Amino acid sequence: MNLKALKGDRDSRIFDIINITLLLLFTIIIIVPLWNVVVSSFSSGRSLAEGGFIFWPNEFSTENYQAVFRDDHIWQAFFISFAKTVVGVITHVFFCAMVAYGLSKKNLRGRKFYMSMGVVTMFFSGGMIPTYLLIKDLGMLNSFWVYIIPALLSFYDVIILMNFFRSVPDALEESAKIDGGGHWRIFLSIFIPLSMPAMATIALFNGVGQWNDFMTTKLYITDQSLYPLQMMLYEIIVQSQTQSMQNIGSVAIETTTKGVQLATIVVTTLPIVVMYPILQRYFISGVMLGAVKE
Repeated sequence: MNLKALKGDRDSRIFDIINITLLLLFTIIIIVPLWNVVVSSFSSGRSLAEGGFIFWPNEFSTENYQAVFRDDHIWQAFFISFAKTVVGVITHVFFCAMVAYGLSKKNLRGRKFYMSMGVVTMFFSGGMIPTYLLIKDLGMLNSFWVYIIPALLSFYDVIILMNFFRSVPDALEESAKIDGGGHWRIFLSIFIPLSMPAMATIALFNGVGQWNDFMTTKLYITDQSLYPLQMMLYEIIVQSQTQSMQNIGSVAIETTTKGVQLATIVVTTLPIVVMYPILQRYFISGVMLGAVKE
């Protein structure tokens, strides 16, 4: 028994060493490029002109960030990104939760038909041109609501919430019905609070998708007052590539454009980095422990 225990401890230590080594390498692969982007954004145009990897800025400068925040379009784009992310996340999660609540009931008429329709949308879509024509006929071109309404429903998120709702004990719903609660009362007072871990996870993923989305703007928006931050970053990158291809301007102009591009990347990424630790505490799925005593 002692030999087996020693062998098991040795295998466990080897496994831990391999895991730690792989995780350290994976962490370095992620952190080093991010560090280079952040440090380069605080470097002067002369340092960026030298090229190469920058571990620490030789000439510390905030000119790139000053150029970003001096632009009124950046502030407008930041407001659009913030508004469409907040409104989009709230409406998406609430709408998916309502659909999931209904589909989680086995006595719902036509439930199998609705499920089949939803599953089909997970694998097939109408395509870009039919979707554009639909958005145009609905009058949502150059409208803020083109960011919100088409993103209201994701059947994948509905399935996640539906399975989570099924884990809610029937005793809670029955006790609420005895007290005179209807479906809306049960949904808002019982299912929503108990499903916070699943809803927070969906909110985080949907929020990241909304914040990083620029394709919707590129397809359906021509009004620059409705451009989000990601579209502004896209235009900065395209302009810098165009200048490089056409050899327009001096090296100082090109490096300044690169510095502004890096500063914009940091500005657009920072809100997600800040929000993730705040939402992470909702991932703990032990909310329902002790909800029912049997």
